[in-house]
Amino acid sequence: MAEELTFPTGLGTSDADTISLLGQDLAGDLMGKVGFGELAFWLVTKRRPTPGETRVFETVLVSLADHGFTPTAIAARLTYLSAPESIQGALAAGLLGGGSRFLGVTEDCGRFLAETLRDAPADVDFDALARTAVTEARAAKRFVPGLGHPVHKVRDPRTPVLIGIAREEGLEGPHLKLFQAIGRVHPEILGRTLPLNGAGVAGAALADLGLPVDLLRGFALLARAAGLLGHLAEEKRAPLGMDIYTTVDRHARYVPPGQD
Repeated sequence: MAEELTFPTGLGTSDADTISLLGQDLAGDLMGKVGFGELAFWLVTKRRPTPGETRVFETVLVSLADHGFTPTAIAARLTYLSAPESIQGALAAGLLGGGSRFLGVTEDCGRFLAETLRDAPADVDFDALARTAVTEARAAKRFVPGLGHPVHKVRDPRTPVLIGIAREEGLEGPHLKLFQAIGRVHPEILGRTLPLNGAGVAGAALADLGLPVDLLRGFALLARAAGLLGHLAEEKRAPLGMDIYTTVDRHARYVPPGQD
């Protein structure tokens, strides 16, 4: 007899009367007792976070939820303008814009820090390690993820708050320490001073929580989904999409081929 085909999962299942999630009864054990941020962490790691981990994790989510009229928010609003019957399409349009310039820096920074720390000894000199990493990045003509911000030119207000909370909770680990060291040493190498941005410090904090580096962009998108939903709710109440579209359209300048 052929072996029965199965699709194992340790997340959730259901039958006619119950729903199980992470080995818990969803209705009896989780609903009204577990916050969404805590559950998101639990779903990814399959372990319930400590209160301190939950606080740091949810601080990251709050820090990344919205940053004004970013390209992701504009994309969501314009997609909603074009297809108001498809709220999922508008949300998806905004989330698809999470890349190397917006939102994706969270993962890029976490990955850069993790790779830099990979072979570092336990008693590493973070400033020396940071100096080497920034020097090598400059020699290779690569940006150091997490340095600089298009709006916050001197200091990103999110950065010291997140570092402070991680420190309070005893969760300021090697990624955050290296990130701060990069902030200290980069001016002597790059010849200018750039702020440590909020997306970068979020990536460092998430990496210190032990979350998979290749999933960090997903957490940024999880946070931004809430912000985009807020933009779409505002778009319903006070539409701006048509103004954005007509402003661009009326200022478009046709350039014949060969003259561009």
